[in-house]
Amino acid sequence: MIIGIDLGTTNSLVGVFKDGQPQLIRNALGDFATPSAVSLDDEGHLLVGNAARERTSTHPDRTVQAFKRWMGTDHRITLGPRTFRAEELSALVLQSLKADAEAFLGEPVTEAVITVPAYFNEAQRRATRTAGELAGLKVERLLNEPTAAGLAYGLQERAEHTAFLVFDLGGGTFDVSVLEYFEGVVEVRASAGDTRLGGEDFLHALARLFTERCTTLPAPAREALLRGGLGWRAIEQAKRDLSDKDSATMSLQHDGVVHTCPVTRADFEAACEPLLQRLRRPIERALNDAQIDAQALGEVVLVGGASRMPMVRHLTTRLFQRLPLRTIDPDLAIAHGAAIQAGLKARDAALDEVVLTDVMPYSLGVVVNERVGSRVVEDRFSPIIERNTPVPVSRMQTYWTMQDGQSLVRLDIRQGESPVASDNLHLGKLDVPVSPGPAGSVSVAVRFTYDHNGLLEVDVRESGTGKTAHTLVRNSATEMSDAEVEAALAQLRLLKRHPRDQEENRYLLERAKRLYEDRLGEERTAIQSWMNQFETALDTQDERIVRTSRRGFKDALDSIDSGFRF
Repeated sequence: MIIGIDLGTTNSLVGVFKDGQPQLIRNALGDFATPSAVSLDDEGHLLVGNAARERTSTHPDRTVQAFKRWMGTDHRITLGPRTFRAEELSALVLQSLKADAEAFLGEPVTEAVITVPAYFNEAQRRATRTAGELAGLKVERLLNEPTAAGLAYGLQERAEHTAFLVFDLGGGTFDVSVLEYFEGVVEVRASAGDTRLGGEDFLHALARLFTERCTTLPAPAREALLRGGLGWRAIEQAKRDLSDKDSATMSLQHDGVVHTCPVTRADFEAACEPLLQRLRRPIERALNDAQIDAQALGEVVLVGGASRMPMVRHLTTRLFQRLPLRTIDPDLAIAHGAAIQAGLKARDAALDEVVLTDVMPYSLGVVVNERVGSRVVEDRFSPIIERNTPVPVSRMQTYWTMQDGQSLVRLDIRQGESPVASDNLHLGKLDVPVSPGPAGSVSVAVRFTYDHNGLLEVDVRESGTGKTAHTLVRNSATEMSDAEVEAALAQLRLLKRHPRDQEENRYLLERAKRLYEDRLGEERTAIQSWMNQFETALDTQDERIVRTSRRGFKDALDSIDSGFRF
C-alpha cells in the first residue's frame, strides 16, 4: 500500500487514495495534523506529536520543533543525553504517520509519496529520502508542495492552457510556483521560494514585539522567549487571535508573575513588514522565469497554514488584483495532493492519467576559470542546467584546458544562482584525466542528467582519446553515509516509545503539566487533583475505568484551557 505524506515544518499529515477519492487519516487523538515535534522524557521514552509539543515550554532542553529547517545539513540536535540529525527526527514523525495509516488501513504500509518545498535543494531532498528510509518507507516520489496543491485543486480538470500560481506559505518554508495545464499534462513553468521563511518567522516577529513592549519581563525570560521555548504557545495563540480580531492581549507567566501586553493587528503587521517584503521577490522571480504576466493567471491559490494571516491575504490580493482561491483548508491541501499522487502511482482506476512535469528549482553547473585578455578570473559559475528547466533533463557543455601540459580536469559541481561559484552549494567533485597538450587544445564534454527522483548523473568525455568518466553525485559533506544510516536505524530501534493506543493518555498528562506550570492558586490545585485521579485510574489497567476517567480528565482540562490544539 502506498500513502501520501505532507512532511511539514510545524505539522505533518498522511492520506491515501481510497474508494475513488483522497482520504486524510486521523492520528490516535482524532486529528488530521500531527505536530512535527519530538521530545525525550526522563525515562528515555520518545514522544512524537501533540504530547511532545506540550513539553515545549516545560522541557525545552528535551523537546524540539521546526527541525525540517536543518534538513540537508550535518547539524545535530541535543535532546537530554542523546543527539539526533534532522533526518532521524523526521523519521520519527514519519513512523508515527505510518503507524496511523496502518491502523486505518489494517495492512502494512511500505511505500510513500512525500512532499517537499519546491525550493528544497539537492541535499535537502536527499535528506528527506533518507528520513523515509529510516522510517521503513520506500519513497516512490518526492512531490513538490505547490504541485501537490495543484492536484488537490483539480487544476488538471480546468480549461486547457490555463495558468495558475500556487502561493505556499508553510510553517518554515515559502514556495511559489506557476503551473499550466494542457493536453493531460500539469506542467510547472517556474518555481521560486525561500526555505528560511515561514510562519515560524512571523511568530518570532511577534515574540520580539512582546519583549520590546513588556518592560516587566526579566532579561533571561526575554532571551528564552526569543529562542522559541518559553511562551511559544502564548505567542501562537496571540497570532491566531489577531487573524480573527483587530487586537489581542499577549500573556506570559514567569516565576509566578503574569506579564501582559496588548497588541493590535496593525502593530503585528508593521513588525512583519520586512517578512512581507521577502515574500515579493520569489513571486516576481517565478513570474519572470515563467514569462507570464500576473494578469494572465487563471487563478491564484493559497496553501499553507501561515497563509491564513490577513496580512498575507491582503498582500496577494494587492499583488494580483484578485481574491485568491482558498476553497480547500490551506492546512490540508498539500496532503490531499500527496494522496492523489499516491493514487496515480498505484494506478487507481478512479483517476485519469495525469502527467506531472516538475522543474529544476536551482541551476546546476561547475566551477570554471575564465581568461579575460591576459588575466585569469577564477571561481566563476558555469550553469549546465539552468533553474526552472523541466525534469527529467539532460544538458551538455564543453570546456577546454587552461594550461599547457594540463593532464587533469577537476569538475567541482555546484547548485545555485550566484556568479561566484564558491557561494553556491557544493554537490561533489569528479577528477577527469586528459591528454597533455597546449592550453585550449583539449576539451571535455560534460553532460548533466537529472531525473524526477532528484538523481544527478555526470558523464564526461575527453575529445582527444574518447575516454569517459561517470559519477552519481552525492553530497558527502552533509549527506548521511550508508554506515551512518545503518547506525541511525539501530539507534531508532533501541529507542523506547509509548504504544499508539496510549498516546491520548500521555498527551493529556503533558497538557496538564503545562497548564499546572502556567496557572496559579485554585486552578493549580484543581489540576493537581485531576492528574491524581487520572493516574489512579491508569494504575487499575481496566480499560473501561481508564476510558471514563480520560473523558472526565479531558473535559476538566478543556474547561480551563480553550486554546488551540494544532
